Amino acid sequence: MNGKERVIIEHIQPQVDGGAFPAKRIVDEVVQVEADIFSDGHDLLSAEILYRHEQGRKWHVAELLPDVNDRWEGSFRVEKPGTYFFTVQAWVDKFKSWHNDMLKRLEAGTANHTDLLIGVAHITGILETYPDMKQKDSAFLQHVSKEISAKNRKIETRAASLLNHTLLETAVRYPLKDNMVKHPQELAIIVDRKKALFSSWYEVFPRSLGENGKHGTFNDVVRFLPYVSELGFDVLYLPPIHPIGITNRKGKNNNVVAAPGDPGSPWAIGGKEGGHKAIHPELGTLDDFKHLIREAADVEIEIAMDIAFQCSPDHPWISDHPDWFYKRPDGTLQYAENPPKKYEDIYPLNFETDDWKNLWKELKSVFTYWIDQGIRIFRVDNPHTKSFRFWEWTISEIRKDHKDIIFLAEAFTRPKVMARLAKIGFNQSYTYFTWRNSKQELTAYCEELTTSHLKDYFNPNFWPNTPDILPFPLQGAGRNHFVQRLILAATLSSNYGMYGPAYELMENAPALPGKEEYLNSEKYEIKDWNFHKRRSLRKLVSRVNKIRRENEALHNMQSLRFHPIDNDAVIAYSKMSADGRNILLVVVNLDPEHKQGGWVGLPLHAFRIDPDNIFEVYDLLSGSFYRWKGEYNFVELDPHVIPAHIFKIKRL
Repeated sequence: MNGKERVIIEHIQPQVDGGAFPAKRIVDEVVQVEADIFSDGHDLLSAEILYRHEQGRKWHVAELLPDVNDRWEGSFRVEKPGTYFFTVQAWVDKFKSWHNDMLKRLEAGTANHTDLLIGVAHITGILETYPDMKQKDSAFLQHVSKEISAKNRKIETRAASLLNHTLLETAVRYPLKDNMVKHPQELAIIVDRKKALFSSWYEVFPRSLGENGKHGTFNDVVRFLPYVSELGFDVLYLPPIHPIGITNRKGKNNNVVAAPGDPGSPWAIGGKEGGHKAIHPELGTLDDFKHLIREAADVEIEIAMDIAFQCSPDHPWISDHPDWFYKRPDGTLQYAENPPKKYEDIYPLNFETDDWKNLWKELKSVFTYWIDQGIRIFRVDNPHTKSFRFWEWTISEIRKDHKDIIFLAEAFTRPKVMARLAKIGFNQSYTYFTWRNSKQELTAYCEELTTSHLKDYFNPNFWPNTPDILPFPLQGAGRNHFVQRLILAATLSSNYGMYGPAYELMENAPALPGKEEYLNSEKYEIKDWNFHKRRSLRKLVSRVNKIRRENEALHNMQSLRFHPIDNDAVIAYSKMSADGRNILLVVVNLDPEHKQGGWVGLPLHAFRIDPDNIFEVYDLLSGSFYRWKGEYNFVELDPHVIPAHIFKIKRL
């Protein structure tokens, strides 16, 4: 303990669980730092942020400024992927304190010669501490010191230079950090590439892209790329591409007995051809897959790969490493279950095996193998059913050499479990959006994501459907409801995705009443999709994704703000770009059957709009524009025309 230290530094933000986990940011984002900083007495303090990238040894400095109630704020920009470290330091600023006191004494007429000499001592200390300061600054400080030291002049005349802002501005550039207090903890921030924050995902089963019902190939996916590009998606996600087991293979509609020719579930991984590092032979070769990756990149689409750590009974690991699986008392291996659901075609891995180190190494090598082939995005199947410690180790190890990898956690599970996965390294996370429908539900959930502790580490990805989930509101639903959910997903979250073509073709038939499964699920059969149906949402999806690309306000989620509207069937919210130039207001009719309207209230001050001036709102969906004035304006939406406005606000 240094008894001379007087400053207290507490409650630094951002931090996650007291610094146990890193916060997350995106390249080129500005990190806002806050801390409680105070000391005994009435002296003035100075404080600053120290920050550096993991590859740099030198600390950079950014100023912290006081706000209210001893809360200080500052910021720094993160410029490249990787881990940044930062901390806060502060000190009693003797010069600022003296200068502030002298201004008070001069106003009260109580300043004296000794008071001025104290200032001379501070200036002398600055000159001695910074012998290499700019010549201009050194000459100025020496001149001031000489002026206030002159005994043959009046106090007011000698102190005149104190009223010159240049003195304070110069002195604070060369602080005397006597007995400075540095917070002992270096906090971490993981910085990801921009696609971790802003992406549009499209999921497709390659085997359903063949002609005339034939098993599709990677070359068929290449031919499908123009369709995905036209829709405006920048991530094409493929379910597992590995060999599919024969033993206990599932038939159509999850039948426990497969008929001849049934392809089985892609998530039943492993066969005589190999396991997680092999490719299903009917899809093509490794060269075909790498060709697909290159062709997709040429049209600015990244291929996302599904990683599902589970094995069919025919997987090579079953015979080579039987101790990696759960063994039942009768000697058989335990297949996967989530009662009452049974998955007889897959075996879960046992993360409590005594051979866990070799298991971890092998699983990590699955990622690195596909990274070497050119994959940079992984959608991880059910990560919450595998060891947290394994994920934390694996993701950390992979990030050492590959800082551009994105991991999406497909974990529709309990909130704290989902949060933990995000803390330990998953860049994006599936969410409860799929089951949030009312105005109150959507508002409460999105505000939790953007204002609670989740905002510092949980990057949501909104999906209105998946191959596993046909939500109840979409079952038997018409175009209105599909359009509504598309626009909500695409504008509320900066990351969103859809399982297509089931979504744009508005597949709405459930397997069974009360279940969220698709009838004739593509998970168990090859589909013959008609992508050119007149009822397709193809053009609208393309329009929405174009709006997303062209409007920076939709590239983030943190600026999301909900606005009052006097109708519970209508929801209104806005997003704004970091520079405030791009503002979008989204209004959605949540009633898929009836026309609804209301008066929406806008924060004109936050939008930098004079309440006495007219401003323009341009509907990016319909092409219509309106001139509004004042805080409240009326909107009305007919879901049978289109259930939403996406207004671009323009100051006139």
